Amino acid sequence: AALGQGAGAGDVLAAAGDAWADKAGGTSGVLWGAGLRAFGETVGNSAVPSAADLAACVTAFADRIVQLGKAEVGDKTMVDALLPFAGSLARLIGEGTDPAAAWQEAARDAAAAAAATADLLPLKGRARPLAEKSLGTPDPGATSLAMVFSVMGPHFTAVPAPQETVGAKA
Repeated sequence: AALGQGAGAGDVLAAAGDAWADKAGGTSGVLWGAGLRAFGETVGNSAVPSAADLAACVTAFADRIVQLGKAEVGDKTMVDALLPFAGSLARLIGEGTDPAAAWQEAARDAAAAAAATADLLPLKGRARPLAEKSLGTPDPGATSLAMVFSVMGPHFTAVPAPQETVGAKA
């Protein structure tokens, strides 16, 4: 709805976050929603984000989720994939890696980290009561986060086409 009303990228992401939190339910819905809102607030509405801006948006997304959920790496939650993704993306962009390539590599790091949660006992979240029964199974939150980030990369890193000037002659 926000996009159809002419909202910018930041407002669209913030509205998507609010809708996600409202409709998805559960703790993960609230966390995803808050993270998307933080991403949108950081990216703003006025300009195409630079590579550094993109890294800052992902960091804001991760920071908001960690702040609200209180999970740490090793708790067998989405944070186990999120923090490796955010750290890799920031490092690679800081090193001058092309944003699309940096996003792809960070997404691979997130997928590997999500798979590694199979060896962890859950210390937070819905899976905590299952304890030993969850051994051998990757955390669904970490796995789904890695999948979403892998799929969304091209949408966040695409270089916009130059705008033609109205009335310009070829």
